[in-house]
Amino acid sequence: MLRGHNLMYRILLLVVIAGLVQPVQAAVDGARLYTQNCAACHGAKGAGGVGVPLSLHDFLDSISDEYLRKTIRLGRPGRVMPAFRMLSDDDVNAIVQHIRSWGHKPERVHTAPVFSAQSVKGDALRGKALFAKNCASCHGANGEGGAGTGVTMSRPRNLPILAPALNNPGFLAAASDEMIKATLMKGRDNTPMASFLKQGLSEQDINDVVAYVRAYERSSGAKTAEVLTSESAVIVRESPYSVEETVANLKSTILGNNFRLIRIQPLDQGFVDKGKENKSRIMVYSCNFNFLNEALKVDPRVGLFLPCRVTVMEHKGKVLVMTVNPKRLSAIFNNSELNRLCEEMSKIYVEMLEEAVL
Repeated sequence: MLRGHNLMYRILLLVVIAGLVQPVQAAVDGARLYTQNCAACHGAKGAGGVGVPLSLHDFLDSISDEYLRKTIRLGRPGRVMPAFRMLSDDDVNAIVQHIRSWGHKPERVHTAPVFSAQSVKGDALRGKALFAKNCASCHGANGEGGAGTGVTMSRPRNLPILAPALNNPGFLAAASDEMIKATLMKGRDNTPMASFLKQGLSEQDINDVVAYVRAYERSSGAKTAEVLTSESAVIVRESPYSVEETVANLKSTILGNNFRLIRIQPLDQGFVDKGKENKSRIMVYSCNFNFLNEALKVDPRVGLFLPCRVTVMEHKGKVLVMTVNPKRLSAIFNNSELNRLCEEMSKIYVEMLEEAVL
């Protein structure tokens, strides 16, 4: 009989332990999933990068879990944030819990705000005038948001975040009227977003602004950036000249197109012992710094194709000149504004390569 009691006690103990361990495992999974899917843009601890900072306490205190879940699911079409449709509901919830952990304070347990789906009643036409006067300078005349991605290169260094796009269908689907209203009424600490009540607007004024922002849903709004078509991931041209002659031609072409020559080096330099580099494979670095600075203000990921890197190499008896095709990269950028720069840079690359092999 005693042996039976001991067995039952052990079973109960295992059940209790399993119950205690489960939340810890969920938190660990959330951290792992965040690292795999979010950290590259939002930073390992949510401090921001290409993506907006998520660990700002005032941000976490003013949004609901549902807003975070829908943002992960829907993304921001036409902006940097993609839609994570491949994650399970448990995955998304685990990520949300991990993000919430940054809002915890020692003196209290953080409770996520809950907003109802009830619409705020306001005059959208009147709200349009109020928006133009009080919001457009940061959020854009049509709610398109601040230019750039929110990283240091794209914003004044004293700002932790750029004004988001309010006309974005992903934002409008994720944010309830009550959440938008609460943000307007309270503002966001440590950001340029001040309380509209403290700015002198009435609650009815704020309702009218919310109604105007919600009216963006009836317009076309932002769309997922078009994926540019391209001949291939790499632009390649065959040269009738030797590697040395082609490199010399390329150097003249670079200077003639207002690019600055940075350096010329063997492709395998640094990977083999000095003096053993393959002289038939050469990398030529150059850059138009005005274009680079313009592109960086839009999206820092242009570092994938800028500065310009052209490879000249002998392959199967042919001399080839090649570089990455910026148009192919539009598929991962999801940035409508950057598409124009990808097309422009692709055209320049083609012209430079073709001129070098004439």
